[in-house]
Amino acid sequence: MANKSPILLPKTKKILSELGENIKLARLRRKFSSEQVAERAGISRSTLISIEKGYEGVSIGYYLSVLHVLGLEKDFLFIAKDDELGRKLQDANLITKERAPKRK
Repeated sequence: MANKSPILLPKTKKILSELGENIKLARLRRKFSSEQVAERAGISRSTLISIEKGYEGVSIGYYLSVLHVLGLEKDFLFIAKDDELGRKLQDANLITKERAPKRK
């Protein structure tokens, strides 16, 4: 069975592309070659290039491995940390019934 890439909306693709660009810039700031980072992360150089391009078919675990090599793995914990919409819904104190009403 062939691997399929997820279908993403253009806005989501742009976010993933920006993430890849940020990872590439972090690598370059540290003056690491793509071969060094790929070897330390335990991935191929072509996978690292796919990550830096924001390719959606790359496993999220590989993204995290590269972030670990760059010392940025803790940044991953900030994803969805402050859920504004969730907090607003919680604060609205919406009452939901646990079961449907009994039939008469």
